[in-house]
Amino acid sequence: MVEDERSRNRLAPDLPFELSRETSRAVEELRRSGRRSELACPDEAALRREDSPRDVPTPQRPAFVRDSEKVMHLPSYNRLAGKTQVYSFHANDDITRRGLHVQLVARIAHDIGAALGLNCDLIDAIALGHDIGHTPFGHAGERLLDAVYRERTGRRFRHNVNSVRVLDVLYGRNLALQTLDGVLCHNGELAQQVLGTSELSSFDGFDEVVEACWERGGEVISHLRPMTLEGCVVRLSDIIAYVGKDRQDAIRAKSVAPGDFDDGLGGAYNAWALTVFSVDVVEHSFGRDRIQMSGEAFAELRRAKNENYAKIYDATEINGRRAAEIGALFRHVYERLLLDLERGDERSPIFGHHIAEIGRHLAHYGRRYEWERDLDLTVCDFISSMTDDYFMALCDLVAPGGRTLFAGRGYLDGVDEGWAREARRS
Repeated sequence: MVEDERSRNRLAPDLPFELSRETSRAVEELRRSGRRSELACPDEAALRREDSPRDVPTPQRPAFVRDSEKVMHLPSYNRLAGKTQVYSFHANDDITRRGLHVQLVARIAHDIGAALGLNCDLIDAIALGHDIGHTPFGHAGERLLDAVYRERTGRRFRHNVNSVRVLDVLYGRNLALQTLDGVLCHNGELAQQVLGTSELSSFDGFDEVVEACWERGGEVISHLRPMTLEGCVVRLSDIIAYVGKDRQDAIRAKSVAPGDFDDGLGGAYNAWALTVFSVDVVEHSFGRDRIQMSGEAFAELRRAKNENYAKIYDATEINGRRAAEIGALFRHVYERLLLDLERGDERSPIFGHHIAEIGRHLAHYGRRYEWERDLDLTVCDFISSMTDDYFMALCDLVAPGGRTLFAGRGYLDGVDEGWAREARRS
């Protein structure tokens, strides 16, 4: 980003693009020493549910490196490439999917964490796993699934809590407590200027918090704090990663014009935000036992996030004119799958594509998928695991004509018809 572009955010003109000389020297000295900060989570602190020989750390593969690898080799991680970030019904391969989003969060958090001398292996593991339990169709899909699940059970479906379930229960990968805690507490929708750590130190305490999240949802989640500074960095990086990138996607999807944003940056806000907010976090967090932003930077981050809600998120099709119809379709799919479980109808894809696959995976670790214990939760497990395309294909089977609700643009819409006719003749 060149100098004249930096000054174009007319709403936050004084935020610096570089660290102060003092902080820059401190960061450089820490990097040169090769040491981590005394505030970093040490590898030897990694706490796992099972003392398994396969998880013994080595110099080549320390504890949290193993966690990153565990996450990336799961089928659920692979499916993130087919899950919506914001725009669900646009045939445009340049619009962000959730698989790219988690990588962007990991990259931003890694850069901030490295400057602060934190454990970047732990940061990577948390960031790569933080959205692994997300539904198809982004936060809109999350709300629709939560509505049906809450109506039936009184419990709440939240993607961060489900991400823990995917990693810790459905695939039983024996991840470290610090990684699972960071995933649970990432809460990228909840902006806070100062993030301190919790006193969590055991799986017993963690399990109690997870259960409370299932029971009371946002009432509990809004008060969560990560147990490590690394988790705090990921939580803040989640917002930094999407606040500008979602604007670029909105412009690509032609739902807004570059000049529609109050700051005057349009799609360039992403590059501005990545630089300015990261610098601000390092400047105000270095050597401190908390992760924080300046008041001015936090106010701008919150303002931009609120503007995104007004001009992007609340205006998407799944949140707008088709919300009720798509919500009814979610309900229909949910109830049909639940009926299949109650009947034990093994012709249903919930048996062949979900229960059998999870069962085979867990069998490798001497465990089984106890899907019979809570049929509603098993339905949530399956629906949340689906990509956007899989959900739409399932709609074709269980609700003929349902796919038409999701109709979007084709890849070649807008191509000159004269050119197309000529191409067909040649």
